[in-house]
Amino acid sequence: MVGEEGAFVLGWDEVLTEEELSMTLKVLCMSEEEFKEYKEQDGWEDDSEEEENSTLSNEALSRLKAPCKKLLYDSVLLTLESYGADLKAEQDLLNNKEAYEKLSRREQQALHVRYGQKRILHQLLELVQ
Repeated sequence: MVGEEGAFVLGWDEVLTEEELSMTLKVLCMSEEEFKEYKEQDGWEDDSEEEENSTLSNEALSRLKAPCKKLLYDSVLLTLESYGADLKAEQDLLNNKEAYEKLSRREQQALHVRYGQKRILHQLLELVQ
């Protein structure tokens, strides 16, 4: 369901891998009985038109059902824990000109990428609280 990378791609305004995330949330939030029924009815193909017409914008994410929100929230927390430093530490480093300039160009670029990723993840946390 998730693809080769095993990750979802989030942007500032919407989920960029919305089909994968929608299907994953749908399946993971089903009871065992619902899943069996869904699978028996070839539900995978029946929902393709419905899935194409819905986008997982930030507004749509904030309206997800409670179990899906909790699943996303917990997943984001686990992802944030995998980073070495929190958002505030990254921001402090970006704002500290002396410390920032001591970093190599590659380290500076990595810092900007991590900081952006963490900001998007924190935004998602707020949307699904």
